[in-house]
Amino acid sequence: MAAVDAAILGCVMAAVSPAVIVPRMLKLKEQGYGKDKGIPDMIMAGASVDDVFVIVLFTALTAMAGGGNFSFAIIWQVPVSIVLGIAAGGAIGFLFSVFVKKFHLRDSVKVILLLCFSCLFVALQNAVGDVVPFSGLLAVITMGAMLFAVHGECASRLSSKFSKLWVFAEICLFVLVGAEADIRYAFDNIGLMVGVIALCLLVRMVGVWLSVCVSGLNLKEKLFCSIAYTPKATVQAAIGGIPLAMGLACGQTVLTAAVLAILITAPVGAFAIDLTYKKLLSRPKILSEENLSEIKENPCGESVDNQKE
Repeated sequence: MAAVDAAILGCVMAAVSPAVIVPRMLKLKEQGYGKDKGIPDMIMAGASVDDVFVIVLFTALTAMAGGGNFSFAIIWQVPVSIVLGIAAGGAIGFLFSVFVKKFHLRDSVKVILLLCFSCLFVALQNAVGDVVPFSGLLAVITMGAMLFAVHGECASRLSSKFSKLWVFAEICLFVLVGAEADIRYAFDNIGLMVGVIALCLLVRMVGVWLSVCVSGLNLKEKLFCSIAYTPKATVQAAIGGIPLAMGLACGQTVLTAAVLAILITAPVGAFAIDLTYKKLLSRPKILSEENLSEIKENPCGESVDNQKE
């Protein structure tokens, strides 16, 4: 069972934090950094699919460690759950966008409706997951992305509303997972845990680098992609305590590693992204008012000197 315990720990450490990555990638899109090559979109999409795969595999491994039977067929459920999650989320997001365009609703009502749809997606995943693989998490993300694509103005307003709600939810999530951690156990094994986290980050960065080798990105952009996948927070807080709650032998180790990963990688990864994106990513040059006026005067692209001659 040691191998299974190690695999469970690896799943928890592998997941990246959408709560840290997505806001920063949206900021990069607004400012135009890496937008010409779709780097922010690629990172957000990769983080979402990564978390879906991790959660499916984590569920399979914890079931196996708890005495259940593991079937390799569950691995093939991953692409099916991704496709169905994207399809359901995209459809609901599109219909919701069309509805709010035709009918006036207060933003607070829209927030409640989106929360209801999100809860329904998660409930649907739990209800039909044994029969039809379905990713509620990816459906929620796709619903938001579709709303942003069809009705960007509404999505921006609702995003600010959800940001305020997330402040309270984030506090509850991290306080609860931190309360479960054994401080003495953490201090007794802190050296080993930090070493495991550092090794996981190194392997993750190398893996991301290899994944984007044939993507046409330059060295700086590849380095930024590797850095962008280092923050770990929400997924670790959500699933880090499950093995302990199930009574697994690795429960305390997994929870401690998850808490330390949050404390170390979330701030470090966030600061690394904020400090490096201007140096590692490029953005299209914005024409100044002077250049714009020259273009209007010279629509054929001729220089002022040529015109004088």
